[in-house]
Amino acid sequence: VQLVESGGGLVQPGGSLRLSCAASGFTFSRYNMAWYRQTPGKERELVARITSGGGTTNYANSVKGRFTISRDNAKNTVYLQMDTLKPEDAAVYYCNTVGTNYWGKGTLVTVSS
Repeated sequence: VQLVESGGGLVQPGGSLRLSCAASGFTFSRYNMAWYRQTPGKERELVARITSGGGTTNYANSVKGRFTISRDNAKNTVYLQMDTLKPEDAAVYYCNTVGTNYWGKGTLVTVSS
């Protein structure tokens, strides 16, 4: 099983980034997927979650209206579109297969002017 995140980087406040998580080694289309984030000294927090078919999504209150989770089951990939980024969104973002211990290594997002 492998989850590989990409798309992180440095962005100015108010900017956008799109994260991707490429999955392999399991039947991706059968699993709900999630994005988490973590900053030093804090617990990993759930950012967004999407059901296996993509029909239902949930978001943390802190990102609702700014972030959009989506997936392409044909490409075994889940995405996180992040708009109107704030400095407090800076973190390492991780991809997770819900209900399993499958995690990626993370991608760093820095929001700074």
